[in-house]
Amino acid sequence: MRKPGYRARIEPTIALINVVFLMLVFFMVTSTIAPPMDRDLRLVRTSDLDGGAPPDTLVVHPDGRLTYRGETMASAQAFYAARPDDAPGTVRIVPDRALPAVTMVNLARDLRAAGAASVMIVTQRGLE
Repeated sequence: MRKPGYRARIEPTIALINVVFLMLVFFMVTSTIAPPMDRDLRLVRTSDLDGGAPPDTLVVHPDGRLTYRGETMASAQAFYAARPDDAPGTVRIVPDRALPAVTMVNLARDLRAAGAASVMIVTQRGLE
């Protein structure tokens, strides 16, 4: 038989877990993981592709202007020379949606001629 005044003790760790979880959700919602790219840049849309964050990318604006880490580059050769020596041979390009395809193809050709092993185009995945 039980004693009439006996109650099971509630674990105080449940409240602690709830508070920690709420703090985690709050910081995930309010924080920025990566610095934003140029605000006036509109990415090309694609679908059904595996995506990844672009580490060091060459940004191509609609007028053909090239920027790398916030600095304007004169040409594809200048960009390739400005990269660190230990950078991989893959070059990632972030083109604006309004960039003509001919300019994009010429830029990729110039990067390959400068020594890039491969050229990847970073796009925005289309939601369908």
